[in-house]
Formats: sequence, C-alpha cells, structure tokens
Amino acid sequence: MQQQRSLPPRTRQRRDALLDELVELFLAEGFAAFGIGELAQRLSCSRSTLYLVAPSKEQVITATVRHFFKRAAERIEERVAAAPDPADRLSTYLTAVADELAPASPRFYADLAGFPPGAEVYRANTAQAAARVQALVSEGVAAGTLRQVNAIFVGAAVAEVMDAIGDGRIGTATGLDDAQAYQALVDLVATGLRARG
Repeated sequence: MQQQRSLPPRTRQRRDALLDELVELFLAEGFAAFGIGELAQRLSCSRSTLYLVAPSKEQVITATVRHFFKRAAERIEERVAAAPDPADRLSTYLTAVADELAPASPRFYADLAGFPPGAEVYRANTAQAAARVQALVSEGVAAGTLRQVNAIFVGAAVAEVMDAIGDGRIGTATGLDDAQAYQALVDLVATGLRARG
C-alpha cells in the first residue's frame, strides 16, 4: 500500500491499468501456471513494468486478487446505493455479487483455493459479504419490507452458499453453473424474505 501512495500519478495509473489487465487474464485463465515472463508477454510490457504491481510473482497475484475484490465491492455498493428500498437493496446486492463473480472461470477458483494468500483474500471478502447481507437483512426487517428472520443466520448461510458456489460443490450437487447458482441464491433469499402484504 505504501508503494502505491509514493508512486507518481502517471505511474500509479499505469499500475492500476496493469492490475485491471491482470484481473481480466486471471479470471479467464487462472494464474498458477503463469510465470512473470509470460505475464509480461501477455500484457505486452516488460518485467520491470510488471513489477510496478509488486516485487514478486506471489505478491503480484495477491495484489491482483485484492484489486479484483476491491473494485468489485465498489461497483456492488454503487448499485446497492441506487436501489429504492431495503428489500430491493438485498436483491440488488446479491445480484451484483453474482454479476461480479460471473467472469471467474473454474481455473481461477481452483488456483485461488490452492494459493493461501489468495484464498485468505477470498475468505475475508466472503466474511464481508456475510456481514453486508446481515446488515441489509436487518435494515429490511426494521423497515418492514423483509419478514422477521435472524439476520446473522441469513448472512452466515449466504456466505456458506457463496463458498460452495466458488469451490464447485453447488455445481456438482445441482448441475447449475455459477451464474445460475447465484441467481437461485437471489431468488431463495431475496424473494423468500420479502414481507407478505
């Protein structure tokens, strides 16, 4: 983080552009099989330019995974902020999470699971998602747009399902792809919790 703050604005922009390119590549193809030289070649840059992101391959991967989840969270929250009522905010949140994770390939998830620093970033973001769902459910219950439920349980249950989607257990058990599984989760939670009029 200190490194990014000390970079001149133009260098910081180049670093952010590289991170965006790395995110796109990693989501599509994973990251474990790439060496720094191949990454530089795929991004049409030099190794030294790639090291603007971080000083080692492992740190480049970790920075890229963090960048992906940070940018995704920002876009998700923008969509939630535009939703008109608490019940819609919950539905919007879950749909936005699904949309952000939709480009992630099975290879990306497998590499993430096998790379402890990346897996830790994923776990931390899943925990944040659970807390966010809990807050949105509590808000909806208080507003009367969602029925009375245990918001902590709902947040924890959603996090567990998100983990199961990410590691392929839901797909194996149901035959649903990730996008379909997330839509089913939206339907189950957001529709199932709406207050009956």
